[in-house]
Amino acid sequence: MGKDIELAILFADVVGSTRIYEVMGDLRARDMVLTCVEIMRSATEQNHGTVIKTIGDEIMATFPTANDALNAASRMQHDIRTHAELKVEGQPIAIRIGGHFGPVVLENRDILGAAVHTANRMTSQAKAGQIMVTSAIVGRLAPEWQSAVRQIDVATLKGKTSEDELYEVLWQKEDATSMLPAIALGAAARDKQQHPKRLRLRFQGQEILLDDSRTNITIGRAEENDVVIKGNLISRLHAKIEYTRNKFMLIDQSTNGTFVTTRDGEEAFVRRDSMQLKGEGMVGFGRVPENGSSLTIKFVCEE
Repeated sequence: MGKDIELAILFADVVGSTRIYEVMGDLRARDMVLTCVEIMRSATEQNHGTVIKTIGDEIMATFPTANDALNAASRMQHDIRTHAELKVEGQPIAIRIGGHFGPVVLENRDILGAAVHTANRMTSQAKAGQIMVTSAIVGRLAPEWQSAVRQIDVATLKGKTSEDELYEVLWQKEDATSMLPAIALGAAARDKQQHPKRLRLRFQGQEILLDDSRTNITIGRAEENDVVIKGNLISRLHAKIEYTRNKFMLIDQSTNGTFVTTRDGEEAFVRRDSMQLKGEGMVGFGRVPENGSSLTIKFVCEE
């Protein structure tokens, strides 16, 4: 008889393993992949997890809590990224990780159920070096981890009819060991001691101010956003602007990306990534910003 239980489920696999074998040769590549698998196994066991199975360059693991799962996932990414011998043609080997939290049937040291398939499909949403998780995991995280995730898309996963919110875990913002709550909270306390800033946004005749009292806005074509911009290149949830650690960060979560032009003429493009807004300039969503366009937001960062 199987046993019903709710768990956090992670899948992690090595990106581009076929190329590793082509470049390194079978024996060397096999050793490198095995090293990656052992690092993933060790990170799992160090964070109260259980490796259910390994399939070639992939592992499936379960954890009693969402926090344990993200502690393990960030440790996997960190240890593989910094391992001196895990490089191909001078570039570090990368893994991708997907996770979900939900009910499973535990049977004969294996797990079964829809939650397993959802976790596996989250892995396919991740790029090299990314950790992608569902809202079911995010909703169960401690505040320290919740501050290190961002929603980047809404998508219908393969085999499902309803949309799922996709979240990226920002494990690279700091060394993995500094994700410990005490250190993370200490950093937040230091940030509060710095002088606050303001970000003034102007869009279609309205002005929005971000500062200590209002720290974030969402932008996109869906009506639930703080700033609603209609356009065929604009995603439902296109971008966020957040005031964090005394910086104003533009976080793109879109299909077509976000363009930034500064007053000095510097141009930047971000897609499913983030950048700091400094000085004065314009932001375009899905296209280069144009002065006077109804699709452009102007910004001024004030000390």
